[in-house]
Amino acid sequence: MAEPGIHFLDAHGPEGVRLYAIGDVHGRVDLLAAMHQRIESELEWKPVRDWRVIHLGDYVDRGPDSKGVIDFLIAARERDPRHLMLAGNHDIGFLDFLRTPEPEGLFMRYGGVQTALSYGVSLTADASWFGKMETMRRGHQALLEAMPPGHVDFLRSLPFSLTFGDFFFCHAGIRPGIPLDKQNPQDLIWIRDVFHDHTGLFPKIVVHGHTPVPEAEVMANRVNVDTLAWQSGMLTALVVDGADKRILEMAIKGA
Repeated sequence: MAEPGIHFLDAHGPEGVRLYAIGDVHGRVDLLAAMHQRIESELEWKPVRDWRVIHLGDYVDRGPDSKGVIDFLIAARERDPRHLMLAGNHDIGFLDFLRTPEPEGLFMRYGGVQTALSYGVSLTADASWFGKMETMRRGHQALLEAMPPGHVDFLRSLPFSLTFGDFFFCHAGIRPGIPLDKQNPQDLIWIRDVFHDHTGLFPKIVVHGHTPVPEAEVMANRVNVDTLAWQSGMLTALVVDGADKRILEMAIKGA
């Protein structure tokens, strides 16, 4: 028998725990640092018994400072383990490239060149097949040497989902009809249409990113907080404080 669904308006976070769920960062360490500063200020002037800051994945690619984002998140987690990070498809794609470099893989096709540059490594290649493969070989080795070991460990440590109260957090979404604890990790970081098009309620409100929207998308069964930070200059978070839910935006103009 299927679990009864819950509507966003009726959903509650855990008693006494404020949740902040931050959307896709994609190398924008400036926005991430500003959002963290805003959250820290909130926790000072409006304290709560406990809190969690949940990052929904896609820390690397496209933006200018993927290395800086990973450095920032590692430091945040070491400073306080209530800073939580989930895996996104680009983070897993980065690991895949480090394991087996592919000229036409996700990493190279969608912003991996910028990620490598943040580590001081150039992955540009000429148009020939041989040139691409030779660049991959040399660039892959240089990137492995340039990356701090802790960065690879960080990427490997990322879980695919978290649950708090009436909320389920993941990068991309879930497959309707499958229990939350049986979801395929590939769906959790890649799914789109079959999830977005589902109008029924889920056992929990799914909080996700992965698919860019101009502003936070709050639906009856899900919340999308990916506002294309690397390009729009706006990073978005969902805040859950008991029954209270609100959207928090951090913008840096002209970045």
